[in-house]
Amino acid sequence: MKEDITEILSPELCAIKIFEISGAKFDPDIAAGLWPRILQHKWLMSEKLGRDVGLRVACIDFIENMEQASEEYLAYKQRDILNEMGAQTIGKGIWDTISDSQPPKQLVQKKIILPLTEKALSKKHGVIPPKAIIFFGPPGTGKTHFAKATAAALSWWFIEIAPSMLMVDGTEKIGANLHKIMEKARNLEDAVIFIDEFEEIAGSRDDASRIDKSITNEFLKQVPLLKNQGNNILLICATNYIRQLDAALLRPGRFDCVIPVGGLNEDERKTILEHYLSKLNTGEIDLGRIIEMTSRFTPADMEYLFQQVAQFAFERELVTKQDYRVTTDTIFEIMPKIRPSLTDEIIVEFEKDSITYSRA
Repeated sequence: MKEDITEILSPELCAIKIFEISGAKFDPDIAAGLWPRILQHKWLMSEKLGRDVGLRVACIDFIENMEQASEEYLAYKQRDILNEMGAQTIGKGIWDTISDSQPPKQLVQKKIILPLTEKALSKKHGVIPPKAIIFFGPPGTGKTHFAKATAAALSWWFIEIAPSMLMVDGTEKIGANLHKIMEKARNLEDAVIFIDEFEEIAGSRDDASRIDKSITNEFLKQVPLLKNQGNNILLICATNYIRQLDAALLRPGRFDCVIPVGGLNEDERKTILEHYLSKLNTGEIDLGRIIEMTSRFTPADMEYLFQQVAQFAFERELVTKQDYRVTTDTIFEIMPKIRPSLTDEIIVEFEKDSITYSRA
């Protein structure tokens, strides 16, 4: 059922129509503000009942329940946008799969989660929580995982905007689609908006094509608009290639934090390995040896390793019909088939980028 709120009337005519329909008298300026809300309420009542509700019924019901009706309409529209944008709820357990010693987790906890969950204390000291951040680092280091974990820790919706969503109408329409999506996102509450492969829509304009420049320009406009909203919205963008982003996006004023997400130390690998081992049917495990042998593994590498180990164990028991327990030897048998993502060269380049671009 189409929402009919397009009728525009003069303030005087709004007051007359409301009086004729309901018998209630309002000052023309007040009536002009009420009229579109009455039409919205008529639409909402019709949607909920599955039939067209008369204007008189909707008008009287709105006037009698004005505050509640307005809140109900906004909540209904938000649910509509959440469904359309594929919003997810993320289980809080994901936050615990990240080691407390990992620097990005410490920064997110200190700069975002605590100021948002301790609002009174934040207000007392004039702390303004970030509304737009960038995660950067080599592929597979867990940037998407961090974004989801942040949403989980806040108990907020998680919405991913993939470049493919923006390209659905062709490259010429990417800027327009970005505008529409970000406009919808600004009307949400308690939501993390995540954009992966950020360099695809916000690359440097120096040598860009006309279309690519227009997309980056649109994003440069959208970030301040999002940040100026008074609602609980957090924009998280992730990129493997921080150097490819437009310089204007990396200057203070648009993104509040630029956070590196790199390789894992032993304690951080231990947290992830324990998480995956807990899901397996295990026998004797030398965790220390596995930690040592995964020094160049990213979180994505470790996830893939344990997927392969689980499949191997499943197939072995299927064939032997005997209980199969994963051991250290099982993992070492599979490990050579997994090529670690991190190399010395990648680590050196990431460390340079961390010095150049990090800001928290």
